[in-house]
Amino acid sequence: MKRFLKSFTYCFSGIRYAMVSEPNFRFELLSCVAVIIAGFIFSIKPLEWIVCIFCMGAVLVTELMNTAIESLTNLVSPEYHELAKKTKDIAAAAVFVSAICSAVAGLIIFVPYIIAWITE
Repeated sequence: MKRFLKSFTYCFSGIRYAMVSEPNFRFELLSCVAVIIAGFIFSIKPLEWIVCIFCMGAVLVTELMNTAIESLTNLVSPEYHELAKKTKDIAAAAVFVSAICSAVAGLIIFVPYIIAWITE
């Protein structure tokens, strides 16, 4: 049980590291807060909340994985190497794809609410 609880310390340490060292992670967290606030303002439906939660999780997870991959790549290959660059670029692309998909889902969910609010 002690080992299990200790694992949470490592998890929070990783999140703290990402928050301190990664501006994109902070921006994505801020975006999550904005989505949550908008969700409450527009009283989105439970299924829409589920989609938003999964999208927010996907973006944050891919950003954390990107950070881990970049750190490991820097450790293994501190000098420039084309394969290290490819590795980092692909990890960054994963974040980009998850962010674009999440943004599209967010637009599909929130645009009708925004249009209804504007036309009232």
